[in-house]
Amino acid sequence: MSKFTLDQQREQFRHRRFLAMPLAGMIVWTVIGFIGFFANSMETKIWSIWLGSGAIFYLGICFAKLTGEDFFNRKKEKNEFDNLFMAGVVMALLVFSIVMPFAMKESTSIPMSVGILGGLMWMPLSWAIQHWIGYFHSIARTLAVTICYFVSPEHTFVTVPAVIVVIYIISIIAQEKRYAKINGIKNARNVALKDEMLTASPAK
Repeated sequence: MSKFTLDQQREQFRHRRFLAMPLAGMIVWTVIGFIGFFANSMETKIWSIWLGSGAIFYLGICFAKLTGEDFFNRKKEKNEFDNLFMAGVVMALLVFSIVMPFAMKESTSIPMSVGILGGLMWMPLSWAIQHWIGYFHSIARTLAVTICYFVSPEHTFVTVPAVIVVIYIISIIAQEKRYAKINGIKNARNVALKDEMLTASPAK
């Protein structure tokens, strides 16, 4: 059990960067889009999505070392909001039970289905960090890929990755601004606290 209250754990959670996974997702969907554009085989396009969606997590782990996010740091204090986020990830993965039979009937639906379920986990993240970006990402992504499917289903292996990448770019920029702002405030508070302590200290 954590020694911190839920409010304190949430504050710690909010100060994280959350860059590694979105960066991995953006790169993977970019590759999927190029494969969808250049590949002639439908089987190749389909497998690029199945394999790509599974590779995002592992690529994110690699990027985490570069972005300063250590997902497997055992010394890190346990945070209940990590459990909340993982519950959101599992929730999104369970949607595959709908995606798979639908994909067997209509292969052009795969980019839309996988594209939507991959964005669902942003909803609980947005609530946890108290920022609009997660809501924007999930809602904009769902609407955009759905429109792509109904407007031009035969081109979804190109159009869906394209709009997802654009949404990722917007999300990453917003996340980085959020991270810089919230940690700037945190640093300012630390400096103010130190100044206050020095001022309050009796002169020697």
